Amino acid sequence: MARTKNRGNNTANSPTSYKSMRWRLGKYIRLSKEDLLRGRDESNSVVNQRLLLEQYHQTHMDEFYEGDENDVYVDDGKTGTDTDREDFQRLLADIYSGKINCVIVKDLSRLSRNYTDAGNLIENLFVRLNIRFISLAEGVDSYRNPDSVSNIIVPITNVMNDQYCYQTSKKIRQVFDMKRRNGEFIGSYAPYGYIKDPEDKNHWIIDEEAANVVREIFHLCVSGYGPQQIAKEMMRRGYMNPTAYARANGRTPPDNRTLGDDYTWQNSTISHILTRMEYLGHTVNFKTYRKSYKNKKQLKNDPSQWRVFENTHEAIIDRETFDIVQRIRDGRRRVTPMGEMPILSGMVFCADCGKKLYQVRGRNLPQKEYMVCSTYRKIKGGCSSHQVRNEVLERLLLDGIQAVTAYAREHEADFVELITQKSQTELDKSLRDGKREMEQAQARIRKLDDIIQRLYEDNLEGKVSDERFARMTANYEDEQKGLESRVAELKKQLAAEKDRSVNVDHFLTLVRKYTDVQELTAEIVREFVEKVYVYQAERIDGQKVQRVRIVWNCIGEFTPPTVTNTEKSA
Repeated sequence: MARTKNRGNNTANSPTSYKSMRWRLGKYIRLSKEDLLRGRDESNSVVNQRLLLEQYHQTHMDEFYEGDENDVYVDDGKTGTDTDREDFQRLLADIYSGKINCVIVKDLSRLSRNYTDAGNLIENLFVRLNIRFISLAEGVDSYRNPDSVSNIIVPITNVMNDQYCYQTSKKIRQVFDMKRRNGEFIGSYAPYGYIKDPEDKNHWIIDEEAANVVREIFHLCVSGYGPQQIAKEMMRRGYMNPTAYARANGRTPPDNRTLGDDYTWQNSTISHILTRMEYLGHTVNFKTYRKSYKNKKQLKNDPSQWRVFENTHEAIIDRETFDIVQRIRDGRRRVTPMGEMPILSGMVFCADCGKKLYQVRGRNLPQKEYMVCSTYRKIKGGCSSHQVRNEVLERLLLDGIQAVTAYAREHEADFVELITQKSQTELDKSLRDGKREMEQAQARIRKLDDIIQRLYEDNLEGKVSDERFARMTANYEDEQKGLESRVAELKKQLAAEKDRSVNVDHFLTLVRKYTDVQELTAEIVREFVEKVYVYQAERIDGQKVQRVRIVWNCIGEFTPPTVTNTEKSA
C-alpha cells in the first residue's frame, strides 16, 4: 500500500501555505457499547472526548474557522467495526461536499477499529481529497507532520484496535453462547404475542391482545387460508402488524418494513409466525450465526443445529394445531389457474408412486373438477392416472369422518383399546425391522474391518500391489462410511419411535368438538386427516370401484370394525 504517493499534490501540506491555510474542522466522537460494558475509563466518554477536541480547537484558533455545533459528529453506542454509523456517514458526506476539510479524533480507535477501513480512510480518501487528519493520542497530524501518517505506529495501532475489537467480540459471543446453551433467550425483544416478564427479563409472558391474533392466524391456516390470504384478512380486520404493534406499546424493535403503513402485513411475516416453535412454549437458540465479527449480517443455521428448550414459557398454540399447520405448510397447497384453493390440496397422494395428486378441470364439463397423479401428467408412462372426481373423494372422506367419529363417540373404551393395540403392534414391528437392519449393518462393518486387515497383510507380503490395495481399501472404506452413517440414522429413528405416542385424547377432543359433521370444510379436513392415498380405479363385476386409504391425524390408519369403508363406488 502506497502511503505518501499523492501527498506532493496536496497543497495543504506545502510549508509555504502553512501560515495562510485555515481549516474547516470536523470533530468526530464515538463511544461503543463494548466500552460501556467493559467499564472503560472516563477519558473515553462522549463528554471528555468533546472536551479534549474543543480544547485543541481553542488553542489553535489561528489554524481553524470558528465552526458550530453541526461540526461535531457523535456516534454514541456504535461499534468501531461498523462503518454504517449515522454521524460517521454524515461526516463523510460533509467531507465530499467540501463543508469540512479537517478531521480530528481523540485516538485512532474512535475513527474505526477495523484496520483496513482506518488505513483506507487515512492513507487514501483523506489524501485524495486534501483532508487534514489529526489524532491527538498518537500525535498524528497529516498537515503539520505528514510523516506521522506513515509512521509505523499508525498501522500498528490500527491492527491493535482491530484485535481489541475481535477479542471483545469473541468474549461477548462466548458469554452469549453459554446463555444460549443454558436455554436463555438473549434477544432484545420477545416474539410477537409475548412480552418480557418485568420481574425476569429471560422469561416471557403472554400478551393476550397479540396472542389472540397469533391464534387467529393459525386458525385461518387450518381453515384453508394461505399466507397471502391471511395477510389480506389481517389488513381487512384492521390489525396492526407486529412492528407497529410493538412500537405502539412502547417497544422499539428494528423497523425493516418496506412500507410504513402500520396495518400492512407481509406474506413473509405470516409464514414466519406459522413456523415459530416459540408459540409451543419452547425457546429455540442458535437459529442464526455471523461469519465474522466485522459482518453484522445474520445468516440462518440449518434446523439440525438449533437447540430447542421445551416448556420454558406458556404456550400460545397447542402441539396438535402446530403440527397440522406444519403439514399444511410442507404440503405447499396449490392454487388452481382459476384462483381456487381446493380443500384437499396438498393432502392427496398416489398409492402407487407416492406423488401428489392435484386438481384439474374437465374440458367437456368445466364444472367438474377432478384430481390426477402428478407423475402421470409429467412423465409419459411414469404412472397411471389415479383420476378421481373431487366430489367423489370428498364424499368418501365425509363418510369416513362420520363413521370414525360415530364409533369413537359411541364406543369410546373400545376405540381407545383398538388404537392403543394397533399403535403398539406397529411400533413393535418398526422397532424390530429397524433393529434387524442395524445389526446387519454393524455385522457388515466388522466384516469389512477384517477384509481391510487381510488386504493390508497381503500388501505387505507382496500378494496385492500398492495400486490395487489403495483402490480396494478406498472402496471398502467408502462402504463402511455409508454403513456407519446408516447405523447412526437408524439409532435416531429407533429413539424417535420409542418416544412416539398416539394421541388418542386429542382425537377424542375433536370428536366432541364436531358432534354432527354434515359438510366437509377445509378446517374439518385439516383437523381430522393427515393424508389420503388414492388407488387406480378398477372394474369389479362391471362396476368401477375406487379405493382410498385415509391416514388420520393423531391415530394413523383406522377403520371402524362395523364399517367397511375401503371400497366405494365412484
